[in-house]
Amino acid sequence: MREAMLYEKLTDQRVQCHLCAHQCRINAAKRGVCCVRENREGVLYTLTYGMLIAGNVDPIEKKPLFHVHPASKSFSVATAGCNFSCEFCQNHDISQLPRGGLELPGKPTDPAEIVQRAIMTGSRTISYTYTEPTIYFEYALDTARLAHQQGLKNVFVTNGFMTHKTLDAISPYLQAANVDLKSFRDDFYRKRCGARLEPVLESLRKMKEMGIWVEVTTLLIPDLNDSEHEIQDIASFIFSLGPETPWHISRFHPRYKMSRHGATPVAAIRLAAEIGRACGLKYVYSGNIPGDEGENTFCFHCGQLLIGRYGFHIGQMNLNGSACSRCGTTLEGIF
Repeated sequence: MREAMLYEKLTDQRVQCHLCAHQCRINAAKRGVCCVRENREGVLYTLTYGMLIAGNVDPIEKKPLFHVHPASKSFSVATAGCNFSCEFCQNHDISQLPRGGLELPGKPTDPAEIVQRAIMTGSRTISYTYTEPTIYFEYALDTARLAHQQGLKNVFVTNGFMTHKTLDAISPYLQAANVDLKSFRDDFYRKRCGARLEPVLESLRKMKEMGIWVEVTTLLIPDLNDSEHEIQDIASFIFSLGPETPWHISRFHPRYKMSRHGATPVAAIRLAAEIGRACGLKYVYSGNIPGDEGENTFCFHCGQLLIGRYGFHIGQMNLNGSACSRCGTTLEGIF
């Protein structure tokens, strides 16, 4: 536990958190929406600093990030908690755990140890993932600073619901992010996630302006966010960020509070990918369909297969550095 960053003291021992777009006003002895930031006598504390609930070596493709050091390892970390309450969360056992009012679990691990473990495992990046990195921001920031000093890159896998102040603080040390764009309808965000759409769009625009490499993921859920009109809206927005922005369209499998909801038909993923390419996006990927051709990266100029994938594994690469081995066209990303 330590004093939080990015908050304001109000009257009567109340505080206002400026870390995420909820901008919680928190009374004394209460917690914010994330349930891991607590007001104690007018001082806001983060309850998860140094409390690692997950620390694993993953392929960078699992984030998913397809244009950041392909085939490399990423040391992936998280604490408990989230500022969303998504009904379909695949990591609900750790992201929603603090809502039960239990003591927050985690293994005490300082930022230097995380960086050391990343180096020892041959990881090129540290990914702040599994839950939402915004809610353990101080821990992520201290780790990212140390990682940057050691030549490692830092990656956020995030719902994008942070403030500009938060992005300003992390941006010197954050090289890439995969941002979930869960829907293009505010009603979906409010009903299914306990959040709002516009702050996510603002974060995406801000990250691109800052020069952070951005990839976008949309989990396509039957009958909820899979209409052709909504897919068109999402694709058009991503195109406005830049046609080089990769879009990962992932297949939904029943999870958490939506365990009885049907899985996404493979045909729906392929149709969405066609819409994305028709909008002018250079790189549109099929997610959660191992072996699908939509997992591969092709040269936008000549059509050459640049990176062949099966799930999270790289089968072949036809690159000279970051350029197509056939025509020399540069593949955008971090290589």
